[in-house]
Amino acid sequence: MIDLNNKTALVKGASRGIGAATARRLAQYGANVVLAARTRNDIEAVAQEIRDAGGTAEAIVCDVANYADVQAAVDHCVSTFGRLDILVNNAGLIEPIARIADSDPDHWGRVADVNYKGVYYGMRAAIPVMEKQGSGVIINISSGAATGALEGWSHYCSSKAAALSLTRCADKEYADSGIRVVGLSPGTVATEMQVAIKASGINPVSQLDPSAHIPPEWAAEAVAWLCTDAGAPYAGTDFSIKTDEGRALVGLV
Repeated sequence: MIDLNNKTALVKGASRGIGAATARRLAQYGANVVLAARTRNDIEAVAQEIRDAGGTAEAIVCDVANYADVQAAVDHCVSTFGRLDILVNNAGLIEPIARIADSDPDHWGRVADVNYKGVYYGMRAAIPVMEKQGSGVIINISSGAATGALEGWSHYCSSKAAALSLTRCADKEYADSGIRVVGLSPGTVATEMQVAIKASGINPVSQLDPSAHIPPEWAAEAVAWLCTDAGAPYAGTDFSIKTDEGRALVGLV
């Protein structure tokens, strides 16, 4: 049984999909959860759902591509709960999907800001707190796109590759401080992102049947599992639940 009692978790991109499912799951395991996303009504609705179920949850408006917002979210965790034990860098974008010569530079840059710089901002704000505590877990939601190129996804693939490099760098720099930094590569997940991918008609992922996608709750369970001692051997890497072996370790069937 996973026990996260007395832990405080900050989940970015928590208004829907993997983020919302992760916030719910961490709260079920006893963590105090701070949900961060751009839309107040959406994150407050998820936070209220958690509270109604007996959990502890706060909601804070946060644009992950704005460092001041991310720092404010970390400060909120510390001022409200006295610590920050878990950071989940989940927020991510893939739209608009387009080949490089057809892409809009501003939209391309926004994806990079969220998927790459947003991960850096989260770590930059959280690591000093965790260093002072002598412990902490940072989970960066990754993708097979971090190590493989896909047509129309230049912004997504390259930003996920950059985030994986950040995971590796942070592990080298802070593992000795008791901070575990690990990526989670969940495979294709049944979220709104898959709707956009399907509509694009570009590359083989858009051709997948919806039944091929795992539920976001599986990714959420993997996040919770990585927060336990069982996740320690995977520090500095991307742990995958795309394989039967990875799913078995987490207890997914």
